[in-house]
Amino acid sequence: MLYSYAANGGIYKWVDEQGKVHFTDNPPDDIKTEEVELKINTYSSVEIKPLVERLGKKDKVVMYSATWCRMCKKAKQYFQINNIPYVSYDVEKSRIGKMDFKLLHGKSVPVIIVGNKRMNGFTAAKFDRLYEDQMKQKESEDQTRPGSG
Repeated sequence: MLYSYAANGGIYKWVDEQGKVHFTDNPPDDIKTEEVELKINTYSSVEIKPLVERLGKKDKVVMYSATWCRMCKKAKQYFQINNIPYVSYDVEKSRIGKMDFKLLHGKSVPVIIVGNKRMNGFTAAKFDRLYEDQMKQKESEDQTRPGSG
């Protein structure tokens, strides 16, 4: 069973005295800000077969992250709290992380792979749907294999 927790915070936009637009996840108290609605792009059937075959972890979550990324930390915390097995590769420090991120045409972190599904960014609710769909698919594949029943 997966449990969601509310992610506090968001991305805020404001304009300074010089007309420069700023975006941040930690808005200043003394300036009027506007919360920006973010859309998480989730792709299905992304060609990641070489990665999955090399990793040999079709049922494991693979995340490409960076140490400075708050959403990456939230995702890792969520996986740990919910006992979701995962592997994380740092896209700046790990040779494999850099290589895979480039192969995936990654533009930002986290990039989360579950089976043959890809999620850019992280929200607990969208991850839950992706993860549950993948686990159902894996269960179905396991039951249709010869010698599995």
